[in-house]
Amino acid sequence: MDTTPDPRRWWGLAAIGLAQLMVVLDMTIVNIALPTAQADLGISDADRQWVITAYTLAFGGLLLLGGRLGDVFGRKQTLIVGLVGFAVASAFGGVSQTFAMLIIARALQGVFAALLAPAALSMLNVTFTDPKERARALGVYGAIAGGGAALGLILGGTLTQYLDWRWTLMVNVPIAVVAVVGATLFLHNHGTAGVRTRLDIPGALLATGGVLAIVFALSEAEQHGWASTLVLTMFALGAVLLTVFVLVERRTPHALLPLHLLRDRNRVGALAAVGLTQIGMFGVFLFLTYYMQGIQGYSPLKTGVSFLPMVLGMMTGAVGISARLLPRVGPRRLMLPGMLIAASALTFLTQIDVDSTYWLHIFPGLLLLGLGMGMTFMPSMATATGGVRGTDAGVVSATLNTTQQVGGSIGIALLNTVAATATTSWIADHGGDTPAQLADATVHGFSTAMWISVAAVLLAAATAALLVRSPMPGGAHGAAVHGEDLEPAVAAVGEQISGADAAAIPAATGTARADEEGGARS
Repeated sequence: MDTTPDPRRWWGLAAIGLAQLMVVLDMTIVNIALPTAQADLGISDADRQWVITAYTLAFGGLLLLGGRLGDVFGRKQTLIVGLVGFAVASAFGGVSQTFAMLIIARALQGVFAALLAPAALSMLNVTFTDPKERARALGVYGAIAGGGAALGLILGGTLTQYLDWRWTLMVNVPIAVVAVVGATLFLHNHGTAGVRTRLDIPGALLATGGVLAIVFALSEAEQHGWASTLVLTMFALGAVLLTVFVLVERRTPHALLPLHLLRDRNRVGALAAVGLTQIGMFGVFLFLTYYMQGIQGYSPLKTGVSFLPMVLGMMTGAVGISARLLPRVGPRRLMLPGMLIAASALTFLTQIDVDSTYWLHIFPGLLLLGLGMGMTFMPSMATATGGVRGTDAGVVSATLNTTQQVGGSIGIALLNTVAATATTSWIADHGGDTPAQLADATVHGFSTAMWISVAAVLLAAATAALLVRSPMPGGAHGAAVHGEDLEPAVAAVGEQISGADAAAIPAATGTARADEEGGARS
């Protein structure tokens, strides 16, 4: 077998990086444009969350299946199909004339993101087989993740303010074209010949359908009531589908989610921490975007720039604190303080009112929230993916990403419903005939919903305290906090800002190892 490195591999990394940039941009750039898109298309407050949730649900629900498809049909082909499909879906969204068209486009973006995200990461790992080169490539990948999140905030504001909100979707088209050309010219399939992988279609449909039913129930509770027949029926349907999913996965040889991976209490605690803390992250993005533009009168560009302290805080917490201390103190001693800092920051943000100022009431909360989340995500990811080798590595990282996306989907639906209900109740009690009263009612709804975020992060802290142990270096679970597993976990943190493809990175080393083994066998 020829082991000579491809001299064009760094050009291939550029194509992979563009694919990654496109996915990372998508969440932040659309968030900033959402208030303008809502006004343009006449979307109701109750329905606006579907612009985000349609993407995260499709992405998270199909991510495990998307990774398997790359194994079956080839990662290069899967990456190209994902890029082309994402571009077409983005263009469709950019020309949407109705709410329904936009939701279909966003869901299709999620479907194709579930194809291209795992394929891009796998291509990186099989392209760079030398450990030192792979570390450098992962560093570039992680820098794109962190920088792309910040770029999405600024670019989303700029395009919305000076062109049109539709360009926040259309911008994906030229990026995808360049990435497809680069992938075609500079990337090669590795290690897929002779690999036999069956697709767990029933598992994918059951998991996605179950989560969709629960999210739909949460989103409809404001309009129909929590005790309505529709809401209770959808909750019951979701529970049944997810129960059947577990039963199917127990008996399926090629399960999307091998249940034996969840027997590790550290892994379960880390997954729970990631899923629950997403409620806090997604809630802040959704409500503060509307608060800044709708209540404070910020322009879209000023809104995007205003979120940058959270990016700074997150990178400081992850790279400046967690990456340095994790090998010495273990994950729990970083996760718990991080989640308590994040919960304190969210509590601070619940005190925002109509007359609050950015520097006194928003900036400190965003900076501390980012710091706490950065201290939480890095050790959570390293713990969830640590100690896993062979074919399970890719499954675990995809499971972590799925947990993140599904947690965000449920969080947005729940928080949006709570906010809308609280706003309606305030108007019923105080009146809403004047703009000032409507502003007060809206801010009251935001604050009430953010208390749910506080509770979710505190629940995550309690779960981690009970389940996650803090082994010292060299302990039984030391793989979670050492060497190769630590670098990709650091690289993953930047993507948490965007809520996209973050958790696929931490197990990159293990995934690559499995790919190389497959290549050797073939």
